[in-house]
This record gives sequence, structure tokens and C-alpha cells, in this order.
Amino acid sequence: MAVESFSTSPLADFVPRQSSRRSHAVFVALQREIVLGSLAPGLALTELDLAQRFGCSQGTVREALMQLNEEGLVKRLPNRGTHVAPCHAADARALLQLRREIECRHLDRVAERSDARLMSDLHGHLNAMRNAARDDDEYLLSVQDRAFHARLFEAAELPLVSPILTRCLIHAHRYKILNSQPNRALEETAERHVPILAALEARDVERLQALLAHHIATIVDFGPDLTGGEETE
Repeated sequence: MAVESFSTSPLADFVPRQSSRRSHAVFVALQREIVLGSLAPGLALTELDLAQRFGCSQGTVREALMQLNEEGLVKRLPNRGTHVAPCHAADARALLQLRREIECRHLDRVAERSDARLMSDLHGHLNAMRNAARDDDEYLLSVQDRAFHARLFEAAELPLVSPILTRCLIHAHRYKILNSQPNRALEETAERHVPILAALEARDVERLQALLAHHIATIVDFGPDLTGGEETE
């Protein structure tokens, strides 16, 4: 008998599925707990315990853990088992630098290919972020925030680069959540995307680059600009 139900989790509908429905639901549940810190960095995860918790087979759990391993959220080592991946500042800095390079370098391609469907999708993600913020659901806000930026970059039509950006996005959000103060301004996080949308709608590439660079550089408050670039208000 399952310790908790995972087959009907509404969050599973918001995270792209790359596996069976059952293993995807386990993946989403574990991803949420890792990103929010309920499963702390370094914690050991066993297939047997997770299978008992979710009321599924170890094979289903193994598939979910393999997907988490691909995202870098867990580490699976032979003869040493599976552990929640660390979340170090050095990694966050490097990934934010890489994210800025990926997102800001190709905005001319995004602007050229921007259309009504793209704008509609982005506004949809923004509205979903606002709803998540009002519901105080930080994980769902994170999911929609990541979806916003992934959809924006998708317009550049560089599919081999998109998986790299996906990893940058989730680890930036994880680091932010694990190292930010309580009572974070979730609605402010959602509204940070409004000027980005306005610049894209105007096809103002220079303004879009400046806004997005500043947006990325100020995701996590380490003090100075993490990306090594100049801040732009």
C-alpha cells in the first residue's frame, strides 16, 4: 500500500515528461523535495525505501532516479548508492555565468522568430507564476519560471543547447531557494519578467539583452554581480 499518493499530483503536468507516467510522478515528487531542501544535500536515497514510500516497484524508482541523475540533482555511484547532489556556491556561479552566455548571446535569433504564439506562451507562464506566488507555492513558481526562460530560448531554434540551459535553470533555482531568507517576495519574482516581455514585444534586442543579463545576475544575492558583467538597471 502506498505511503502517499503520487499518481495524481498536479505538479506532474507542469514538468516535461521523459519517462513512464508512474516514474515521472516519482521524479516530480523527488525533484520538488530536492529543490526545496526537504531532501538535504548529501542525503542517501535507497530504491527500496522510496519504493515502499511511493507504493511502486524499485524499477519505477530507479527510472526516476536516473532522470534526476541526468539533471544533476542526485549522484549515483557504483557500490556507493544514490545521494542527493551537493549545492555549492562555486557551481551556482559557474552555471549562472553559463546561463547568461546561453540566454543573452542569441537574443537576436529570439527576436527575429518572435511571434504571437511565443508571446502567448510567455504570458501564460507569467500568469502561472503570479498564481503560484499568490498561493505561496515556491516550487510551482520555480517550475513556471524555468518554463518561461526555456520557452524564450526555444525560439532561438538551438535544440542541442536547450538541455544545457535546462540544467542551469534548475540548479540556479535550487541554490536560490536553499540559500535565501524565509518569507521571500514571490510576487516580486514573478513581476521581474514583465520588462523582459515588453522588450521582446518591441523587438528591442539591446534592451532585452540588458534586462535579461541583469535578471540573471541578480537571481541570487551573493553580493557582487555573479556573472562578471556590469549591472544594468
